[in-house]
Amino acid sequence: MGKGGCKSSSSGEAGPVKNDYQNEISTLERERKEKIQAEPKFIWAHDEEPHRRRKQEILKKHPSIKKFMGIDPTTKFKVVFWVGIQLLSLHLLQDAPWYTWLFCCYTLSGAINHMMTLAMHELSHNLGAKGVVSNRLLAILANLPMGIPAAMSFKRYHMEHHKFQGEDVVDVDIPTDFEGWFFHSTPRKVLWCLLQPLFYSLRPLFVNPKEPTRWEFINILCIVLFDATVVYVWGIRELLYLVLGTLFGMGLHPVAGHFIAEHYVMNEGQETYSYYGPLNWLTFNVGYHNEHHDFANISGKHLPDVRRVAPEYYDDIPHYHSWVKVIWDYIVDDKISPYSRVKRVTLENREIEELKAKGGLVK
Repeated sequence: MGKGGCKSSSSGEAGPVKNDYQNEISTLERERKEKIQAEPKFIWAHDEEPHRRRKQEILKKHPSIKKFMGIDPTTKFKVVFWVGIQLLSLHLLQDAPWYTWLFCCYTLSGAINHMMTLAMHELSHNLGAKGVVSNRLLAILANLPMGIPAAMSFKRYHMEHHKFQGEDVVDVDIPTDFEGWFFHSTPRKVLWCLLQPLFYSLRPLFVNPKEPTRWEFINILCIVLFDATVVYVWGIRELLYLVLGTLFGMGLHPVAGHFIAEHYVMNEGQETYSYYGPLNWLTFNVGYHNEHHDFANISGKHLPDVRRVAPEYYDDIPHYHSWVKVIWDYIVDDKISPYSRVKRVTLENREIEELKAKGGLVK
C-alpha cells in the first residue's frame, strides 16, 4: 500500500513536467516553421552554432591554447599611431588637387578607417586593455577619425552576433529578406557592396532596435566635438575626407571583403570562413575568423597561434587567400546573394522579447 501510494504520487508529478517540456518544444518548433516559411530562401540550420562545441573539443585536445587568452597590450599603441596618421594626412592633403585627394581618400583614409573599425571590433571583446571602461574609451578613440559614431552601438550588437550566431532577429549581421530579394543580380550586388556601410549601420535599427545607452551618447558627443574641431582647424573638405574614407573603406574596397568572407556560405555545410592573406596585417587578424569565433577571448595577435597549435581543425576546411576574389565571386556568381547566410531559431519569440527588454546582452 505504501509503495503503491508513493508510485502514484511520483507519476502524478511527472505528467505536468513532461507536458510543459512538450509544450516548450512545440512552441519553438512552431515558431521555427513560421519563420522558415516567411523567409524560405535563407539557409536554415536546425542545430546550434558550431563554435561552442569546437572550442570545447580543441581545449580538451590542446589545453595549451589557454595561454593565448587575454589582452594584447600593443593595441592601444596601434590605435594612437593610426589616428595620428589620419590627422597628419589631413594636414598634408590640405592643398592637394582633387584627384590626389580622392585617391588618398579611397586608399589611405579608406584603409585606415576600416582598420579602426576592426580595432573597435577587437576592443568590443575587451582585448585591448585591462578593464571594460578602458576598452570602451580606446574604442571611442579609434572611432574618432571615422567621423561617424559607431563604437558603442557596435559592441552591443556584436556580442549578440557571437552568442547567438545566425539567430533570426537577434543576429543583425544577417541581411534582411528585402536585401536578398532586391540585390540578386550582378549589377545590384555591386550596388549592395557599395552601400554596405549603409546596410551595416541601419539594418540593426529596423531588425532589432535598442534604446540608446549612456555610453552611446558619450560616443556621439565625442564624435561631434571631434568633427567640429576638424572643421574648425582644417575645414569641411577634411571632414569629408574622413567620412568618405569610412564609407569607401566599408564599401567596394579590398579590406571590406571580410564582410562577405566571414559568414557567406560559399561551400555547403560551412557557415564561417577564415582568410589567411596579407591584409590580416592591416586588420588585427580578423581574417582568422573561425579561430576568432572559436576563441573570442583571444586577441587578434594570437589567432595565428591557435591555428598553429590546432591545425587539424582549420587547415582542411575551406578558407580564403584573397578578399578581392571573395568580392568578385560574390558579385558574379548567380548562386551567391544576400540570401547565402545561415539562419537558425533556437530562441522562442518570448525569449527574444525578454532579451530586448533587458537592452540586449551589453548596455
